[in-house]
Amino acid sequence: MDMPVMLQGDSPVRLFQGAIAGAALAMLIGFGWAGWTTGGTAAKMVDDASRSAVTAALAPICVEKFQRTTNAAQNLADLKKAASYEQGSFVEKGGWATLPGNESNYAVAQACATMLSNLK
Repeated sequence: MDMPVMLQGDSPVRLFQGAIAGAALAMLIGFGWAGWTTGGTAAKMVDDASRSAVTAALAPICVEKFQRTTNAAQNLADLKKAASYEQGSFVEKGGWATLPGNESNYAVAQACATMLSNLK
């Protein structure tokens, strides 16, 4: 039985080269412009999104706890006096960013401080 003409001579080499070039081009287009991601990148994106969602959900609770303290006006004045990079620590040390049963979360404290410093 004779081999097909396509597989005779240099044809198999050209066929293999074309398959490799096509696969490389498909990956380049897919990962570069079509939005494909690897499993590790997808996991990182999910982790970042979940942290962001938790921070967005807990920051208003922190603001509410801050405003319900007996000396909220004085604490707010002290917060606004502090440098912007110290405000998150101020809220964290005050305990307003800590929910019952949880540890303090600096991202929540920083978001809370930002929300409080924007209050008038």
